[in-house]
Amino acid sequence: MAEHPGLHLEQALWENGLLKVCGVDEAGRGAWAGPLTAGAVVLPDDAHLQHRLAGVRDSKQMTPRQRERWAVEIKTLAVAWAVGEASAAEIDDIGILPANRLAMVRAIQGLSVTPDYYLFDFIHWKTCPYPGPRLVKGETQSLSIAAASVLAKTSRDAVMRALDEEYPGYAFGQHKGYGTSLHRAAIQKLGLAPIHRQSFKIQPENKRADL
Repeated sequence: MAEHPGLHLEQALWENGLLKVCGVDEAGRGAWAGPLTAGAVVLPDDAHLQHRLAGVRDSKQMTPRQRERWAVEIKTLAVAWAVGEASAAEIDDIGILPANRLAMVRAIQGLSVTPDYYLFDFIHWKTCPYPGPRLVKGETQSLSIAAASVLAKTSRDAVMRALDEEYPGYAFGQHKGYGTSLHRAAIQKLGLAPIHRQSFKIQPENKRADL
């Protein structure tokens, strides 16, 4: 059953004068191919916001059509929003966790405002320069984080659809780079593409990759 995030965390911060609260989340961390994408969203202090974004929740609990529909609403209502990426090459070069942080930094730096406080979906980041908690299953607790997850996911899906045209035969537009049987069969037939994460040591003959 879908868990609908609330605004209790944001409201507590707004009441303490921290009006620009930024939710941050990522998409694509476990994929075999393509970028890792992060979203950053600053929502307004609006009494009607919960109703206006009633369909927004953890992007993994939404259908593609729902994500696309609500991404438009998020962008319309947000005080500021941005997405950032870390490429497959960067993931191979520095590792998945540093690349996750890099994508989040790029999203935050792309905002048109400087947030007062941040709400992150959980990530190991001891030296995080941005004030705010890293919440386990944050996208089920905070509407700002859930909104960021939707923008990260829809942005990444658009990238993977474009890469499907650039690298035909891999069906990137369908599986979005994740380790499905369809993706595995394409790798077995065509080999790895330049956008595959070589450091993941993908083994198309095995039941799973070494992630």
